Amino acid sequence: QVQLVESGGGLVQAGGSARVSCAASGRTFSRRTGGWFRQAPGKEREFVAAISWSGGSTTYADSVKGRFTISRDNAKKTVYLQMDSLKPEDTAVYYCAVHRFDYCSGDGCYATRQYDYWGQGTQVTVSS
Repeated sequence: QVQLVESGGGLVQAGGSARVSCAASGRTFSRRTGGWFRQAPGKEREFVAAISWSGGSTTYADSVKGRFTISRDNAKKTVYLQMDSLKPEDTAVYYCAVHRFDYCSGDGCYATRQYDYWGQGTQVTVSS
């Protein structure tokens, strides 16, 4: 069993930066891919980024590529999402999740059904 607790985010001005963190409990975390998703009001939950258990492989949605960076610290059982050059359209609730496997690529990272555990989410609001 894995429990996930997100923190960080809040209100940020457009062009600014924010970092959200996801602290996990449970032994399986370090052997699973970690992911971030987001959901804006009235929209479906969408993939943002994923990182393999080793941290050696990352995958990003096209909409955040070059602006967001996912990282992890397995000793601290924490996954981070650094968000730079934020835009109003980045406003959403951000959720962390733990994938079924230690590695994913392409479509294998994007689908919510590939993730076994989810956090409660943290709000990120970008003002224009």
